[in-house]
Amino acid sequence: MTLVGGGPGDPGLLTVAGLGAIERADVIVCDRLAPLDALAHARADATIIHVGKIPRGAFTPQEEINRLLVEHALSGRDVVRFKGGDNFVFGRGGEEVIACRDAGLSVDVVPGVTSAIAVPALAGIPVTHRTSSQGFTVVSGHVAPGDPRSDLDWAALACTCTTLVVLMGVAHLRAIASALVDGGLPASTPAATIADGAMPSERRVVATLATLPDAVADAGLGAPAITVIGDVVAALDGTRLHASSDDAGAV
Repeated sequence: MTLVGGGPGDPGLLTVAGLGAIERADVIVCDRLAPLDALAHARADATIIHVGKIPRGAFTPQEEINRLLVEHALSGRDVVRFKGGDNFVFGRGGEEVIACRDAGLSVDVVPGVTSAIAVPALAGIPVTHRTSSQGFTVVSGHVAPGDPRSDLDWAALACTCTTLVVLMGVAHLRAIASALVDGGLPASTPAATIADGAMPSERRVVATLATLPDAVADAGLGAPAITVIGDVVAALDGTRLHASSDDAGAV
């Protein structure tokens, strides 16, 4: 079985190794957010099984996905699990690897270009910048701050001095922004939400941390979307990001 990360949605960002796995596969089990145009390269006799999950809508339980992977692989077929982004960045790839290995199957992993970095980059936002951000923190916003299921310390995240990248956070964006401001992150911090990143339908909103939830709602942005919070967002208009004269020529 081969676990293939498909990247953020543009088939051109699928790796050569990932494309090769798709071309060889007998069975391809794919997600909704994988670059499905790449399936044109699959063999004509390949079996394609769609197990996409619609946010707060229809979905295939993870246990059923695991069962499908194991069943087809144990039958001797070359199985590819085709996912969006990277398999191990909020993609449940680890669960699928464990299920297959528990069944005695070997698993190859083809990493994907994670949307956490690629989508901001394609929108002109570097998640790090020498003069404004020495690191970045990627978190899931699928569970709201204050929800008993959340194990994130949003007050601590507000104090990291790193760029914050929030995946799956549109539905809880207002609560996330409030938690970060309450934790000490200035309300004026530049922020952006990018929907349908890497796709022709991409849309984005740039605002401040405090005003972003209203701006996103007014623009009608929805999932899939990524929110970036930090001074690096200023790269979109070319302000506040520059190399100092002391750094000229430095590597």
